Amino acid sequence: MLPPMRQSYGRSRRRRAHHAITPIQVSVCPLTGMPKLTHRVCKESGYVRAGLRIKVPKLGIGVTKS
Repeated sequence: MLPPMRQSYGRSRRRRAHHAITPIQVSVCPLTGMPKLTHRVCKESGYVRAGLRIKVPKLGIGVTKS
């Protein structure tokens, strides 16, 4: 590579500073106390956020298991 085209080591590292992997954010369902991913439905209770519960009997989400 020609010297005018070369990027410095520090400049390359600064660009890559935003490439770090962030850990998965896990929250707790307030109804069941089970861990769930944020902005996802709780498998046990169907809870998403306050005032919103989803029921999908075919997948067993938000229904009582008997």
